[in-house]
Amino acid sequence: MNLTERPIHALRDALRKKEISSRELTSAFYERMDAQEMKVRAYNTLMREEAYAAADRADGALARGGGGPLVGIPIALKDNLCTTGVATTCSSKMLRNFVPPYDATVVSRLRAADAVFLGKTNMDEFAMGSSTENSAFSPTRNPWNLACIPGGSSGGSAAAVCASLAAAALGSDTGGSIRQPAACCGVVGLKPTYGRVSRFGLVAFASSLDQIGPITHDVRDAALLLNIIAGHDPRDSTSAPAPTPDFTAALTGDIAGLRLGIPKEYFVAGMQTDVARAIEEAIVRFRALGAIPVDVSLPHTDSAIAIYYILATAEASSNLARYDGVRYGFRAGDYSDLTEMYMKTRGDGFGPEVKRRIMLGTYVLSSGYYDAYYKKAQQVRALIKQDFDAAFGAVDAILTPTAPTVAFPLGAKVADPLQMYLSDIFTISVNLAGVPALSLPCGFSSEGMPIGLQIIGRAFDEATVLRAAHAFEQASDFHTRRPSAP
Repeated sequence: MNLTERPIHALRDALRKKEISSRELTSAFYERMDAQEMKVRAYNTLMREEAYAAADRADGALARGGGGPLVGIPIALKDNLCTTGVATTCSSKMLRNFVPPYDATVVSRLRAADAVFLGKTNMDEFAMGSSTENSAFSPTRNPWNLACIPGGSSGGSAAAVCASLAAAALGSDTGGSIRQPAACCGVVGLKPTYGRVSRFGLVAFASSLDQIGPITHDVRDAALLLNIIAGHDPRDSTSAPAPTPDFTAALTGDIAGLRLGIPKEYFVAGMQTDVARAIEEAIVRFRALGAIPVDVSLPHTDSAIAIYYILATAEASSNLARYDGVRYGFRAGDYSDLTEMYMKTRGDGFGPEVKRRIMLGTYVLSSGYYDAYYKKAQQVRALIKQDFDAAFGAVDAILTPTAPTVAFPLGAKVADPLQMYLSDIFTISVNLAGVPALSLPCGFSSEGMPIGLQIIGRAFDEATVLRAAHAFEQASDFHTRRPSAP
């Protein structure tokens, strides 16, 4: 396996054994980017100077027998995570030149672990999208087929890991934005429990739904990264003061007797045949490993899309009100008064999808419609959470497809937002309920595109999700497959 294709735990061993230096490893990733990045377009900003300086510090620590748990490992960051002195654009014209004066908490924790940051990855603008076609800069392409989308909104992070342009990456997940691109690109993506990972320094989309998590080559790497980024943060009022276990200790390979729920609502008409086949084969594999499949019901699943696009857009309308051209970010020119400056700034600075969601959110929060839409949506959200609570009374985890189809061609759904929104039909309920979920590769379509399996767990029980995923991974080879050079 090529050096840049190895998972973190293999690279970490090679660095500790002095088989390679962090500078050499970092250079190998940038050399691969020089050859492949213009085809994939996974990155918005490369951090070469900072990366090489961090790699040299890591090599010094390794020479002394020290360093943190990620010492010398090159990692990518989604471009909505604040980084001191490095542009954080959210792939939007509105923040094209915004340079934060501070790090997000997850970035600080990775720095403390001595990781090397390669750059900031492309995304749907302000994390609003399922294909990374909504970026103000360029669409990202799927390394398995450059004519297809990589998923979204963390498409740049997923494509960077898939194409071996980073050893791992961080993404954010509001309605599936880590798991769906992980499925499209054939990598592992973990959305932790809401409150498990600090959101401080994450540019907000929908604050009651957003969560940061890892995108990696395999499950062990996801557990390693979660160990580092998880934990209480007093700077985030939604950060839970829950104990943080060693998630790698859960990777025992033993799932005998584990009860795995199979919800009938997630096996719907219109699901791609190859996806249904791969999930059925995954269930058979779990049964052979000693797990016990159990039929469960999540009866309010069919309401999730509607509920999500009321609550998420309402919160987006509020969160994005700060981008007015006054304090920071883009400001339009050629205006005669303050009102015109506001209108031109927001009209020119935001892309079509962001403006669509702001308008939807403003509408559902407006006088006369709040009770009919927003309040009702909150009530149904509570029912969706109750569905999961009831299911977890009978099972330890839940298995579903991550997405109803494999990655589709670029441009195929841009003109039909409702069809695009349905790409997240199997992931949105997890965010509404606040529970953890992981996507891992479980097969390939007849066209050779990856298929994702989603494992959902109880709140703050990422350990069981990781244990089940790791056991499946050890009994298959899907996670070891890499696309040929794009």
